[in-house]
Amino acid sequence: MKLLHLDSGLFEKQSISRQLSARIVEHLQDSLSELEIVYRDLVATPPSHLSGEIMAGAGVSEQERNGLQHREAQVTEALLEEFLSADVIVIGAPMYNFTIPSQLKAWLDRILQAGRTFRYTENGPVGLAGGRQVIIASSRGGIYSQGPDAENDFQERYLRAVFSLIGIDDVTVIRAEGVAMGDEARESAVASAQAAIAQAVKPRQAA
Repeated sequence: MKLLHLDSGLFEKQSISRQLSARIVEHLQDSLSELEIVYRDLVATPPSHLSGEIMAGAGVSEQERNGLQHREAQVTEALLEEFLSADVIVIGAPMYNFTIPSQLKAWLDRILQAGRTFRYTENGPVGLAGGRQVIIASSRGGIYSQGPDAENDFQERYLRAVFSLIGIDDVTVIRAEGVAMGDEARESAVASAQAAIAQAVKPRQAA
């Protein structure tokens, strides 16, 4: 079984999402006898954000691409192959300004590819990347799962939407929220998330 582990928390040593994603991977390693892991730190080596030039290069032949377009097409292909070869994807995804880090968005922009991970039909898009398991380690400074700020959750809701687009409905979220609301709240949130990993993260055999 192959696992792709992604982190997008900006602060390596302080990041709760990184801490939780690492624990999820450890839990899966303990549960599965053979697990091949590919790790990508989207902050240390971020994909370039899409530009008009990069997008234009995707729609022409290799011979027509300039140097930048050629290099970026290779990056896109490498990221797609990493993703498509994985049975399980573990993502450390903190909430920044109600949504996900831009580095994670840049990665998603490379794998959300019409014709590769979804296709358009007369009845709307159809996912082509189903059969995979996605586990998200989510951290939030405030409380967004309920209460007055729930409508501002464009983090977990967005991630579920984009994975649904490409046909992945097996999405588990391990959440630590309220981590900026004092030391006690932070410790409680992390402890609850750690306990949830053992209860909610269920490895499955590759198809």
